[in-house]
Amino acid sequence: MKIAVLVSTGQHPISGTARYSRNDAAALALGIDIAKEHGAQLDVLHAGDPANPALAEYLALGAPRVEVLNTPGDACAALAQRLAGYRLVLTGTRAEGAFDSGTLPYRLADALNVALVGSAVDIDVTNEGVEVRQFMPKGLRRRVRVQLPALIAVHPLANATPRYAYARMREGRVAPVAAAAPVDPEASAWSVGPVSAKPKRLAAPEKRTGHARMLSATTTESRGGSVVIEGSSVEKAQVILAYLREHQLVDY
Repeated sequence: MKIAVLVSTGQHPISGTARYSRNDAAALALGIDIAKEHGAQLDVLHAGDPANPALAEYLALGAPRVEVLNTPGDACAALAQRLAGYRLVLTGTRAEGAFDSGTLPYRLADALNVALVGSAVDIDVTNEGVEVRQFMPKGLRRRVRVQLPALIAVHPLANATPRYAYARMREGRVAPVAAAAPVDPEASAWSVGPVSAKPKRLAAPEKRTGHARMLSATTTESRGGSVVIEGSSVEKAQVILAYLREHQLVDY
């Protein structure tokens, strides 16, 4: 079985120094344990700049080699080409920048046409597939079973303990690989710069009493929302848009 772990680079929130992503480090720790248990091949991949010093830190965390797809094009397309034939792909839920969208696992799973499981805290590979324990709010957990091949996004609170060893950093290597990928059509709409302010999370105005809010914080009772299971993706998106309009969170 071939396993791939996708890693990104992060930044220290105070100094801005490049560092490894703690979320992806948890995915790497889980991938190493699974590969050892099942005797699988483990590859660690990154799409971006091979000169980023943070990539060497993944060597210290146990990756014998970090393969860097050096392409100015669409990183998702480059990864999709490289990951053909892999049975299990692990990644963090999102990168650690200020405005990272967290959509890469979804785009990549769609490009590979494989199942996606998000917010994983435990992963168990069996003969039937993969059993994942998912993180849910208020301490709840849920078990999900999927068939291989699959892509699993690991939650920051996963049951993984990355172990840092400087000697492993000296022994491993970062290997740049040229990768051809089309230019991302949305790249021109993005701009990269220093963080000016924390993004504001959209929240509906609270209309309940203080006593009701205190009770909801200590129980698992519903807050009056609705779960939409049936219908197409367009119909589900319309439900979300109607909610945003009802609470005046959007003006269109």
